[in-house]
Amino acid sequence: MISFLAGLQDRFGPFRLFESYSVLIVVGMYLGFFLSWIAIAKLSGRLPTDRGREFAVENAKSKGKPTGAGIIFISVFAATTLLCTPLTLEIVVVVALAFVAMLSGYFDDASNKPWGEYTKGLVDLAIAVAAAVALWLIGDRTIWLPFAKDVYEMHFWSYIPYATLLVWIAINTTNCSDGVDGLSGTLVMVSLIMLGVLFYFVLGHKDISAYLLLPHLPEGARWSVMTFTLVGCLLAYLWFNAFPSRVLMGDAGSRALGFFLGVAILKTGNPFLYVTLATVLLVNGGTGLVKVAFLRFLKIRIFHNTRFPLHDHMRQSHNWSNTQVVMNFLIIQILATIGLLGIILKLR
Repeated sequence: MISFLAGLQDRFGPFRLFESYSVLIVVGMYLGFFLSWIAIAKLSGRLPTDRGREFAVENAKSKGKPTGAGIIFISVFAATTLLCTPLTLEIVVVVALAFVAMLSGYFDDASNKPWGEYTKGLVDLAIAVAAAVALWLIGDRTIWLPFAKDVYEMHFWSYIPYATLLVWIAINTTNCSDGVDGLSGTLVMVSLIMLGVLFYFVLGHKDISAYLLLPHLPEGARWSVMTFTLVGCLLAYLWFNAFPSRVLMGDAGSRALGFFLGVAILKTGNPFLYVTLATVLLVNGGTGLVKVAFLRFLKIRIFHNTRFPLHDHMRQSHNWSNTQVVMNFLIIQILATIGLLGIILKLR
């Protein structure tokens, strides 16, 4: 919205800066950070308190802390995005659905009795389906693969299951990884920064995307503004969530972050980038989902000597501190991202 100020540059020359997406990225990120920081500092006392996760390692240390802070920084993200990003119908729909994902998590955070796993799974599924249908109707329906030069047009009945599954997995792996102070937020932040760089410097740049044989994404810069705005909001949350945490994001934050991460990966056109940019989230949270699915639906026990989420296994079986979990997982994610991304982009 503030990009409209560029039209007033004849009256006030500096307004022309708002024609630049790089300026909008900086404004969105800083505005998201400062507004989220102020809002969390002022409003965290009004949040519901954490009930503690059953069977989680050191769950007593989180019990009683303000939780559901996602309702604060995701609300700031939505407002700041609408203010700083040159809007399209697609961006408005994505922001609206991210807000819905946040609300679904917050209602669970604020409930006296936690929602059941199947209830949460079905709600996540409904949100994922809505996102898949919206992107099909409004956005690009093509997909590119790491080791092929061609771009493929996807049909409705193949795109909807693929997009739904990716968003649903992103929501739940991010949620499952939210159990150590600073862990989920830090990992998502790294993924978002890399996505923002991809949107702006690679997919959104005609010459660079052509050199790497990647499909050019004309709206890549818009998505970069939105992505870095969320980075700013998330940084403000991490200010309060660094060990020892003073506030928790709750499902309100983790589900919305996972939703946006999944949708942003869809927008890149390559689902394999989720494995590249969110490797630790996928392994840490996703393998636990696989273990539970095998046990409940197939009555098969796998990974029976490993506790999930994996961060609990490292704390209990290997005596890692919370700080060690965050830093070691962060190091692994950075190494995986740089290595896998280089392979995917260059070999194509």
